[in-house]
Amino acid sequence: MRLSKFHLATVKEVPADAEIASHRLMLRAGMLRKHAAGLYTWSPLGFKVLKKVEAVVREEMDRAGALELAMPTIQPRELWDETGRWQKFGGQLLKIKDRKEAEYCYGPTAEEVITDFARSELKSYKQLPVNFYQITPKFRDEIRPRFGVMRAREFLMKDAYSFHVDEASLGREYDNMYATYARIFTRLGLAFRAVAADTGAIGGSRSHEFQVLADSGEDAIAFSDASDYAANVELASALAPGPRAAAREAMREVPTPGKATCADVAALLGIDIRRTVKSVCVVGENGFVLALVRGDHDVNEVKLQKIPGLAEYRLANEQEIIAALGAKPGYLGPVGADRKKVRVIADREVAAMADFVVGANKADFHIAGVNWGRDLPEPDAVADIRKAIEGDLSPDGKGRLKIARGIEVGHVFALGTKYSEAMGATVLDTDGKNRPMQMGCYGIGVSRIVAAAIEQNHDDAGIVWPEPMAPWRMAVCVINPKNDAKINEAASALYGELNAAGIETCLDDRGLRPGAMFADIELIGIPHRVVVSERGLAASTFEYRGRRDAESRNLTREELFARLG
Repeated sequence: MRLSKFHLATVKEVPADAEIASHRLMLRAGMLRKHAAGLYTWSPLGFKVLKKVEAVVREEMDRAGALELAMPTIQPRELWDETGRWQKFGGQLLKIKDRKEAEYCYGPTAEEVITDFARSELKSYKQLPVNFYQITPKFRDEIRPRFGVMRAREFLMKDAYSFHVDEASLGREYDNMYATYARIFTRLGLAFRAVAADTGAIGGSRSHEFQVLADSGEDAIAFSDASDYAANVELASALAPGPRAAAREAMREVPTPGKATCADVAALLGIDIRRTVKSVCVVGENGFVLALVRGDHDVNEVKLQKIPGLAEYRLANEQEIIAALGAKPGYLGPVGADRKKVRVIADREVAAMADFVVGANKADFHIAGVNWGRDLPEPDAVADIRKAIEGDLSPDGKGRLKIARGIEVGHVFALGTKYSEAMGATVLDTDGKNRPMQMGCYGIGVSRIVAAAIEQNHDDAGIVWPEPMAPWRMAVCVINPKNDAKINEAASALYGELNAAGIETCLDDRGLRPGAMFADIELIGIPHRVVVSERGLAASTFEYRGRRDAESRNLTREELFARLG
């Protein structure tokens, strides 16, 4: 492609609402143009990159045996009513009506549509397993669209859905898709981790997220420094604590005037904060609950929701807390609590503690030397309800946990029969009996990958594309202030030879001065740059510079082609 014939519209200034690097650089490089909140046109430059990602995704899905189809983006309400998600999905579901007042939504996902397709097409176990996928736009009415295409309302997504006669078959396809995703992100040149994740609103029994590692990532992931263990912090666990130590101290009330946090209490008493216990008051389906975590830990909301009776819990208000414990927040604890009115759930670490400090349920006082069984009844339930933190022992016993930021670009779910049962999607099994199909769901944010790659690969000059995603692998730049025909001919010849050798190349023949031309090439992230100039022709060399190189080098034609492989 000759850039003189290409729509390349770089800019120096970007809107103030471009908060992260990928948003700023995609606007500066002219890859995106905004129409409304979360709605963008992809320019020819941006679209080239998007298609590169899409091609890799499609090739690997086809290689894995999945079958591509296309489902409607406008979906009828009736299907969503069958699963109960017309109301449950929430405000992100954009609902519309046609001229006959029939209700539809702009699809944010396609579980209902694909299950409707499957129940009409699949009748026997002999047709299974099968995996259908599509690469199409989706729409979610984000309450606060931001970060460019990282959190846009309309986005390009690859979603796949597999159907099986039993769980064993589903497990095999889940592993197949897991491996497929790993190949996709490896081919795209991204540093990523696959992490165990919560199944969330989609549902199911097994789930992994694929996270591109980047400091700007919204998600926190925990991983072992000595094994393959990795999980989203919503799910990550530390190694279970050992047995509880014997009591050594007498229980006693201690004055703690104005000290309402565990850190302040520990400092006042001259003890490690890990000897204190934090009390979090919530209200669940069956009433008031006191959730206990160690003073240096925080409650993990996702884990707490998995405790029976707390699926829809909320924080207790001050009036409810006073009614249940007789004190205001800051001095709360389980000692003396009426266990008929207050259910006590202790984190595993707290359940293993001895001689700990808790609030006295009295303003300006705490209780020290507290021990389970002796000073208060054992917890009503013990569970892992805390957030994992850096330095925790890995749950597999190998190494310690580290915490990194990540951008979710892919997610695989083992859905089971959640949707097939709701929609009556059954097949005849080997015994001739109808059974609901086991389902898997596998999504990749194609447009999000573009932004995530930039977050991971950029510098002060602009984007630094991994080669498989770059709009062109090489840029041939022409410096010809005298408009010498020989220089133009040499540049055109090299441009043709590179493309003929399978090296996707653009020719910057726009006639810009070297500084402006090089700035554009660096901004849009071309991995390799070669300059054709009068000086180089005289020396039979080309000035070459890799996008990550600190300096340029003069290479012969043979050396240049050898360098590009």
